[in-house]
Amino acid sequence: MNRILAPLAAVAIAAPAFAADIIVVSHGQANDPFWSVVKNGVDKAAADTGANVDYRAPETFDMVAMGQLIDAAVNQEPDGLVVSIPDADALGPSIERAVAAGIPVISMNSGADVARGLGALLHVGQDEFDAGKAAGARLAEMGGTKAICVNHEVGNVSLDLRCEGFAEGFGGETTVLPTTNDPAEVAAKVRAALDSDPDIDTVMALGASLAGEPSAEAVKAAGRDEVNVATFDMSAGFLQMVADGDAAFAIDQQQFLQGYLPVVFLNLHAQYGLIPGGDVPSGPNLITADKAAQVVELSAQGIR
Repeated sequence: MNRILAPLAAVAIAAPAFAADIIVVSHGQANDPFWSVVKNGVDKAAADTGANVDYRAPETFDMVAMGQLIDAAVNQEPDGLVVSIPDADALGPSIERAVAAGIPVISMNSGADVARGLGALLHVGQDEFDAGKAAGARLAEMGGTKAICVNHEVGNVSLDLRCEGFAEGFGGETTVLPTTNDPAEVAAKVRAALDSDPDIDTVMALGASLAGEPSAEAVKAAGRDEVNVATFDMSAGFLQMVADGDAAFAIDQQQFLQGYLPVVFLNLHAQYGLIPGGDVPSGPNLITADKAAQVVELSAQGIR
């Protein structure tokens, strides 16, 4: 018997009776433009979802202070908690307390390899080792044989993984150059390394504004045009260097998404019990000269 099926009626979703309370705790320092993009993503998600979102971070790279911020967040019993995990040994107990208290946790940016073990629902970010490996392989293809990896935040496990992955992908001789996140110090130390070793032909920076730009400037000041400079993450200034041929490429991990998606996911979880079934890789994407000009404006706006 033939039957005519009636069209499905639209499902009316009532507005939630509450706005989810979500706390974000990151290790990002206030003077790092990278983290301002993450926070822009958090703020946009709060505006789009109507959730009450509180973003917190220590003033310096301080795992004790960050653990205390997570503990304070747990005491407030929010509907969801977003954390970065640059040091699982230091932050793990605080994150596990949140999970034990029944607070849904999503990690972002750092901690992909440890998040599930600590009880996080999922991770939004990139695999730092694999991203470094891809960057190293590309720079080796460009003729690199001897490199320095500029680490501006020593003790951040994610940055250590970037250098380790880079060394494996690069294959040539690699030395880690430790610095602070002061661009003037980065420029001075990179320049000193170049002046002391004419065989260095590659510089891998781990952050665009704080390390990538001053590294490229140091190479130019040293008159070493043959040295290829690349960086993790992006800034309008470094992207312009790539577009102008003064740098090789930037690695985009789309940190706006790292701030935006966890808030959206936790808000949906609080309202409807929905959550993605796995981690969300936000990167890596290599931004070379053919793409750089397209994203300069978005980077200047704090989106890319």
